[in-house]
Amino acid sequence: MASTAPLHPVARQALTAALDEGWADPARLYRSGRQARMLLDAARETVAAVLGARADEISFTASGTQAVQLGLLGALAGNRRRGAHLVHSAVEHSSVLHVAERHEAGGGEVSVAPVDRAGRVDPAAFGALLRTDTALAALQSANHEVGTVQPVGEVAALCAGAGVPLLVDAAQSTGRVDVPTGWSLLTASAHKWGGPPGVGVLAVRKGVRYASPLPADEREGGRVPGYVNVPAIVAAAASLRAVRAEAERENARLHALVERIRGRVPQLVPEVEVVGDPVRRLPHIVTFSCLYVDGEVLLTELDRAGFAVSSGSSCTSSTLTPSHVLAAMGVLTEGNVRVSLPYGTAEADVERFLAVLPDLVAGVRAPLGLDLPAPVGAAETTPRAEGRAGAESDERQATDAGGGAGAKSVGAGSERPEASGGVAATPRAEGRAGAESDERQATDAGGSAGAKSVGAGSERPEASGGVTVVDALGKRCPLPVIELAKRIGEVPVGGTIAVLSDDEAARLDVPAWCGMRGQEYAGEAPAADYGGDRGSAYLVLRRS
Repeated sequence: MASTAPLHPVARQALTAALDEGWADPARLYRSGRQARMLLDAARETVAAVLGARADEISFTASGTQAVQLGLLGALAGNRRRGAHLVHSAVEHSSVLHVAERHEAGGGEVSVAPVDRAGRVDPAAFGALLRTDTALAALQSANHEVGTVQPVGEVAALCAGAGVPLLVDAAQSTGRVDVPTGWSLLTASAHKWGGPPGVGVLAVRKGVRYASPLPADEREGGRVPGYVNVPAIVAAAASLRAVRAEAERENARLHALVERIRGRVPQLVPEVEVVGDPVRRLPHIVTFSCLYVDGEVLLTELDRAGFAVSSGSSCTSSTLTPSHVLAAMGVLTEGNVRVSLPYGTAEADVERFLAVLPDLVAGVRAPLGLDLPAPVGAAETTPRAEGRAGAESDERQATDAGGGAGAKSVGAGSERPEASGGVAATPRAEGRAGAESDERQATDAGGSAGAKSVGAGSERPEASGGVTVVDALGKRCPLPVIELAKRIGEVPVGGTIAVLSDDEAARLDVPAWCGMRGQEYAGEAPAADYGGDRGSAYLVLRRS
């Protein structure tokens, strides 16, 4: 998993030994305290050597998140005389975003550098955001969701030229690849490289202005208050040294396995988008998104098959909002699967994943009745077992007996949708009352409770030029795009279809669907222009 990794065998051995030898307070002068201090100092030297830092620049924290937060807040406080402007990329870890929100709420300014469709920042665009009052810049070494490696060296050079310190969140890459150069502050997390949880690293270069945002404490260079977990730190350092020694050989092996997944998944499963930079990426992470798939159902089915994967899809989120990383990239968010290969992953495990994935996705999609193109490798797959996957998908995704909340086409389409004349809408489930399941499910054959229809006569919205309206209000990812796919065939080539939705994910997934299906996304308009009482209308021109 990209979020964590199994405990490395070396970490387990070191932890067991350190529990006996390093239990005492390293700040005390009695014998056991001195022994614990020697172990702590040795661990600090080991971590410093891997990160390319001095030992006295290294502080241990309780987590990678705490390291990021202390690093950002401390550097902002230390450079407050310069200004209160913070720059970070749009795909940073949530720990960076939360500090940025707090900084802005306290009167500071924040600028966000965009990324391209591969999730990579443009160094020139990042550098253009630097100002004379910029107190700090932040850029991750590699992305935690899609594995894209950032151009840290180029950005660091621009920051140095502007006199701006740069914090690099290296949680995903530390232990895996070489640490980038040019950083002023750097953070890492032990459990990402196979160390025990509860150990983070904050490195602050000598000469970088830093003022602890917390009350003074004599431990860890005054940057991190509280008692340190010496046994866990010793285990973290031992495992970091071990994985770096294995990295060149293991990275080559994992890179080949990830390349196999990247190449085979689109061949085995129709309507899939593999995201992230195909070249400048970490060796162990691959992410792809499946059209018309509820991410939570797919992840559950993969878990039942023995695969622990994660997702950036809004379909799996309690907030029903898409991943900020996928949103910033402008890629498909629904049915998102992130696969991370830990050290030692066997080739047979990857082959089994590729063997079961097509049937699981097909089972989730089965109740939808969509006419999907056959994947390139369809002949190599076995007939799908619909069973549990199909049943659970039916509960979450099935549309009503009449084809779901859709619309019928009225007249011939025009090149540009107009806000008056010839629009027909079908019943929608209103409001967001009740449970998340109500939001995920489509209406049943009789319509859900509280639904109303925009009927004929005076209640019917008027529009000029034929526009098909797909009313997906009250429906959640992936239902709006499913409804779009079902109705696009009713629109003549050159005609327009308007998808009404109050789901934030639709703003990303409808354009992404257009890109995947050869249609033209024509922009967004108020849903009220097409008979809706909330949300937006996402306009699609049929080109094929």
